[in-house]
Amino acid sequence: MTSKKVVELFYDVASPYSWLGFEVICRYKNVWNIDLKFRPAFLGGVMKGSGNKSPAMVQKKVLYMDKDLSRLRDYFNVPMQHPADPIGVIFKKGSLSAMRFLTAVQEREGGNTMAEQVSRELFLRIWNEDKDITEPGSLSEAAVKAGLSESEIKELLELYTSLKMKDKLRSTTQDALDYGAFGFPLLVCHVNSKAEVFFGSDRFELMAHCIGEKWLGPQPEK
Repeated sequence: MTSKKVVELFYDVASPYSWLGFEVICRYKNVWNIDLKFRPAFLGGVMKGSGNKSPAMVQKKVLYMDKDLSRLRDYFNVPMQHPADPIGVIFKKGSLSAMRFLTAVQEREGGNTMAEQVSRELFLRIWNEDKDITEPGSLSEAAVKAGLSESEIKELLELYTSLKMKDKLRSTTQDALDYGAFGFPLLVCHVNSKAEVFFGSDRFELMAHCIGEKWLGPQPEK
């Protein structure tokens, strides 16, 4: 078997399209010959660093996104529900604490397994349960559901506010910007010593072509 192609996923749990991309690439991690690397980053930093503006600033885009996400929810089979106040969730509360917490989870584990589980629980909290992701208690609840122990969570709550984790999240966000990011999700495929960059949750068919794999739809198990 040829060596696995490294695929980096840059994402933020505040982005509904990130959740769609996250679930699809997770379904393919054992279908395609890839080495998937999670890169939790801060969408707010990418938007500011790239000079981009949120679609929420344009009323027609907001209306379209509402319909678009409803269709994609069914197509991707992801249990997405709009929060009662999406503007407040994304822009007023934000995701900085959650992404620092995910950075700490990954740092502590040194891998992807628990980062995947905690990421999914945080996505669910925002985009299915309409719950908070900013307070330590909220992060702890997500971690418990992901299977972390009380002692592990206590350690993470001390770690995620450290300067080291703040710097690491900032560095990962800058890595995304260096790849040309202007939003999330961002998938970076390393093929023949070259980085192929794909933005959005609707580029998997093209991505599969570029890495020499077969696209079987958003639910490959079916």
